[in-house]
Amino acid sequence: MRIRSTIYSVIALVLVLASCKDESVFKIAGTLQNPGKIKKVYLLEADSTQINIVDSVAVNDAGKFEFKHSTPFANLYKLRIGTSIFDLIAKNGDVIEFTTNLNDKMGAYVVKGSENSEKIQEFNKLSLVYGALNGKVVDEYQTKLEATGKEDSLLKIYRPLFAKNMESYSNAVLKFVNDNKNALASFYAISSIEPMRYEKEMVTYADYLKENGTFSDNPAVQHYVRQMMAVKPLSIGHKAPDFTSMTIDDKPVKLSDYKGKYVMIDFWASWCGPCRAENPNVVKAYAAFKDKGFNILGVSLDVGKPEWAQAIAKDKLTWTHVSDLKRFEGPTEFLYHIEAIPTSYIIDPQGIIVAKNLSGTALTDFLNKTFSKPI
Repeated sequence: MRIRSTIYSVIALVLVLASCKDESVFKIAGTLQNPGKIKKVYLLEADSTQINIVDSVAVNDAGKFEFKHSTPFANLYKLRIGTSIFDLIAKNGDVIEFTTNLNDKMGAYVVKGSENSEKIQEFNKLSLVYGALNGKVVDEYQTKLEATGKEDSLLKIYRPLFAKNMESYSNAVLKFVNDNKNALASFYAISSIEPMRYEKEMVTYADYLKENGTFSDNPAVQHYVRQMMAVKPLSIGHKAPDFTSMTIDDKPVKLSDYKGKYVMIDFWASWCGPCRAENPNVVKAYAAFKDKGFNILGVSLDVGKPEWAQAIAKDKLTWTHVSDLKRFEGPTEFLYHIEAIPTSYIIDPQGIIVAKNLSGTALTDFLNKTFSKPI
């Protein structure tokens, strides 16, 4: 009887302690090994546009510190310790234990008490791996550039290596997101990949967040969802909106003039370096497939006809060109939400968007598949 009474007492004590948990704040209990001259730790909070310092505490002689902070929703926080930054995700009620050794050059840290913080740490490890790979590529490029000065030839070698690493990184991020859809860390992970190339996947994730009401109280997440919903009508599988724009000699051209044909809308400008660098690939693709039914409608973001015409002639762009001559402020650019160039849409004979932002070999591969016969 006494044993049973003791058990009930222990259970009652646990319940009392649980009921005393402060749900109005989250706590971070930190331990710094080898703190050196570090006397203060800063707590930084993320919002949809920036990172702000919201609190700071002293580090005691044993390397200990503690934060108590309130947040209206689960959010990304960072600890700034000297020149090092450590990511955490916290919500009210969390009691987080944080430990790091400041002698560790890799910035490793241990976090307990927050599953989301463990997930953001997992994502950061992934980022470090690919960051190191790209850093190695950049270092090799810089070393050889200083030795030879042959920028163009070196770019042909190292740009594909860098692009391959970024593709591998993006695929790893998308796998992380798919495996952890309900972790806030996945939102920060998917925000790190190139939106023009992975728009379809980003829209799909936004659909999931919207349909499930996931992180509906987090402003940054909801801003992302609104952005993706805005571009969704212009994503693959949707009908391309019609527009009319003017040629250099002021003749109107409509997208609907290409009904029943494959056409690529190519947003570019004479002043856009990446656009001009990609033009030889587009010229090659057009030459190979124009007789098989491939068309291009160039939409320039130039503001002056002379520069526009000169670039067309110099780059030998022999397809139809139009422009609103208003950079990003033209009606066509607004209609297609153009925020960066080059941007391209491939429209099928039914007027449906079937591909976006293909360049180089990716464009050639798509055209080979679409028109069945390789170059």
